[in-house]
Amino acid sequence: EIPRRWYNLVHDLPVKPPPSLHPKTFEPVTLEDLSPLFADELISQECSNERFIDIPDEVLEVYQLWRPTPLIRAKRLEKVLNTPARIYYKYEGGSPAGSHKPNTAVPQAWYNAKQGVKNVVTETGAGQWGSALAFASSLFGLNCEVWQVRASYDQKPYRKLMMQTWGATVHPSPSTVTESGREILREYPDTPGSLGIAISEAVEIAAANSDTKYCLGSVLNHVLLHQTVIGEECIEQMEGIGETPDVIIGCTGGGSNFGGLVFPFIREKISGRMNPVIRAVEPEACPSLTKGVYAYDFGDSAGMTPLMKMHTLGHDFVPDPIHAGGLRYHGMAPLISHVYELGLTEAISIPQSECFAG
Repeated sequence: EIPRRWYNLVHDLPVKPPPSLHPKTFEPVTLEDLSPLFADELISQECSNERFIDIPDEVLEVYQLWRPTPLIRAKRLEKVLNTPARIYYKYEGGSPAGSHKPNTAVPQAWYNAKQGVKNVVTETGAGQWGSALAFASSLFGLNCEVWQVRASYDQKPYRKLMMQTWGATVHPSPSTVTESGREILREYPDTPGSLGIAISEAVEIAAANSDTKYCLGSVLNHVLLHQTVIGEECIEQMEGIGETPDVIIGCTGGGSNFGGLVFPFIREKISGRMNPVIRAVEPEACPSLTKGVYAYDFGDSAGMTPLMKMHTLGHDFVPDPIHAGGLRYHGMAPLISHVYELGLTEAISIPQSECFAG
């Protein structure tokens, strides 16, 4: 069955994660500080210590379009590897947007619409998140505006077309629409762009318009919270076939895919009910966990977002233009950075050619 509650890992952590800081005062951010950017209920979830948060019926109704997602045994891969291991993967590609991203896009759009917000803005790299938010916005009558990293905007025209089909407006980033985009273009006219730059542009528009809110597809606590439907389903499915995982692996960029899968398993690990090795896998082209510094940094290039304690390559990091998707974000989700520091997860980086998800 589809889980009826999202799981909040913060509740069960022995050491709570450090707070985000205001970009000007460097004091812990308050609910009021975040209100220009996010819907009220999403802010509440971002700061919540509740163990479980009920999923609204309206969101569950949309989830039923593709959830529960299948847990599939990779028998042919086992044969090729000639391994005695039993390998399973949780397939999230059956959603209308083709990825796990609608797990959070749908509730974010619904909470904004419920609050009376008219417009939502966001960034996207490869286009999965932008597609998901465009899809979700179309369900709840929201206008959606997306800044897509220039390298991907040029390389992946069909992602742009998908977003436009769902009614979204799509800009290449950096763009001439925002002051932050124009400033980058004046200094670096040939830049391929980055997620940090695209975030700056979207945040700038949200902060300047009272009828507009910003939505994010990864990194923040409430985003990872929504994604825990993946791990909760997976635990139930594995119990149903009598399996307990020894190793859990997830591709890791900003952190939503990895966190959504492993956070419920970390709960089970903390409680002593199982003890799997949990391993984050990131690309060598953007190794924030394995090569980044664990420090406070901005979530965007222009320094408009709160400062978050995370593993970071620096908010001015621009990835190689061969790819600019979610696996190329300069920082790791603060909550994943925190559990990594607590020793609850491992991390490795692998070559670009071996990364299959974005």
